[in-house]
Amino acid sequence: MAGKLYRPASVADVRVAGAFWHGYQELVRTQAIPYQWEALNDRVTDAEPSHCIHNFKVAAGVEEGEFRGEFFQDSDLYKWMEAAAWSLAWHPDPELEEKVDYVVDLIGRAQLDDGYVDTYYQVKAGIENRFTNLRSHHELYCMGHMIEAAIAYWKATGKRAFLDIATRFANCAYDNIGPEEGKIHGYPGHEIAEMALVALHEATGDPRHLELATYFVNQRGQSPVYFEVEQERYGNPFRWGDTYMGMMYYQAAKPIREQLEPEGHAVRDVYMYAGATEVACATDDDGLLDVCRSAFESMATRRMYVTGGIGSSEHGECFTFDYDLPNDTAYAETCASCGLAFWARRMFEATGDARYVDAMERALYNGAISGMSLDGSRFFYVNPLEVDPEACLKDYNKRHVKAERQKWFSCACCPPNLARTIESLGSYAYAAGDGRACVNLYVGGTAALELGCGRVSLEVETDYPWDGTVRVRVTEAPDAPFELALRLPGWCEEHALSLGGAPVEATLDRGMLVVSRRWEAGDELVLELSMPARLVQANPRVRDDAGKVCAMRGPLVYCAEEVDNGAHLQELRLDPTAPIRVVDEPGLLGGVAALECPGRRLSQDGWDGVLYRSWRPEEASAQDVRLVPYYAWGNRGLGEMSVWIGA
Repeated sequence: MAGKLYRPASVADVRVAGAFWHGYQELVRTQAIPYQWEALNDRVTDAEPSHCIHNFKVAAGVEEGEFRGEFFQDSDLYKWMEAAAWSLAWHPDPELEEKVDYVVDLIGRAQLDDGYVDTYYQVKAGIENRFTNLRSHHELYCMGHMIEAAIAYWKATGKRAFLDIATRFANCAYDNIGPEEGKIHGYPGHEIAEMALVALHEATGDPRHLELATYFVNQRGQSPVYFEVEQERYGNPFRWGDTYMGMMYYQAAKPIREQLEPEGHAVRDVYMYAGATEVACATDDDGLLDVCRSAFESMATRRMYVTGGIGSSEHGECFTFDYDLPNDTAYAETCASCGLAFWARRMFEATGDARYVDAMERALYNGAISGMSLDGSRFFYVNPLEVDPEACLKDYNKRHVKAERQKWFSCACCPPNLARTIESLGSYAYAAGDGRACVNLYVGGTAALELGCGRVSLEVETDYPWDGTVRVRVTEAPDAPFELALRLPGWCEEHALSLGGAPVEATLDRGMLVVSRRWEAGDELVLELSMPARLVQANPRVRDDAGKVCAMRGPLVYCAEEVDNGAHLQELRLDPTAPIRVVDEPGLLGGVAALECPGRRLSQDGWDGVLYRSWRPEEASAQDVRLVPYYAWGNRGLGEMSVWIGA
């Protein structure tokens, strides 16, 4: 293996114009980014205060006060800065750029001479105690998010000040942590620094950054486990010591090359594998990439919700065991779906296998964007597949499930994480190899890709995910043959491909429809994807979904809401043999295709005053069941919701 097969498109070289994703990017640019800026400055009424900007002002010496909030609070600002940077890459905005420059200056003032910057230790815990609790206190996690934001801002604006700050912090970490005698033999408790350091190595060419990333990946879980050494040395309390998870929570119970299935905290886990995939490609480590393949296969086939949500348990925000996918207590953190997309994209770039893009698409269209309201001002941390508002209030085991999106959180990792993911969508939609241009996600707009043979520019027209017609027009081509590859989604059972109005033969290469020729400006490929509504079922070993079905159309998962179907959604039954009607609703939930499914509702006749009775055939009355896209649920008031419905 020689590095990656593909490189992601530059965000600056992609313009998203399709109604669906352009609408989301505009929502983030015009609503979510300004709203989150207000939240970070503690100016949102009746919302959990962030304290983030306050902490940096205190650390920089421009304001007096105490550290407030979580010890990882710095990362919320860095994620917001990355979202702002990617937004600036495709939509210049002097006012927003001025805000980011202000924060860059503030961070620079707070940074110590040796490059260290972390407001929790600088303001509260004492700088003499830094790097004494790598397991729990997130200094390297914050550093990772700083690096990613700094690279984004450099790419978007060409300004190096923030990149220089992040580089100095990375060099500080390298000087203090590593295998050499006198250094700390540790690694991040919460992963992300690994993939960030590889990206920094690509930006700076400094081998120290790749060396540190590789060390973090390979040292994790080695005996003696550093987190145990650290705990004994400094007396750090260990929250998970008396649970079945232990060090598994941190993916540190064993070395990564023995971790062939996802374990522990879901966000940390997929961040770890995303970083490991980057390290494997950068160091030509086939064995490490095989580990990532095995872990992804385990997750995608046994531990992932139909929505692309991962991490089924509130306890530790963790993976549990195979086929354990409860709906009404699902955790499925928004950050975890974003992290799944991060990892899936990198696995495609490493292997060229479109199955990873299928998983990425599932997460982005369902479990990720469900985390934000349609007006961009309210957010889900947890993304359940079944909700009863009364149960959320009165069942202690469902206390983490919210029936309505929230204004903000004391731990507000998800809103800016989703914002940065949406604003950088261009890097997920397209990829470039030496001789191949890949269209991975079907979003309208334009993209420019640098191939080994020259520059290729594409224009895409589509109303995906509402319609399966995708037109890909070449607007600039090199004077040499190259391959144009369009993903054939795994959910699609029938398709047609034409060039200039005539059928064209394509090679199917690991899920990509590949047409090779000497392309000219004006050439147009048209892909027709059959997109009927369909009912899907889960593996019978998924206890919570046995005897139930879920509706999908294209990449979208659908759900029933109380506002359309009445209360007590558990009484509904769908007829799997009946045709489903697709109804375009321009005025509903920002414009969606709803589904109308023939069904029935179980009768309450004879049940007054009766809790149990001898079995008899079900009595039911006919009722059409109306379904809407899962990502848009909860935007029409408080009510029940269910993805899986009895059949």
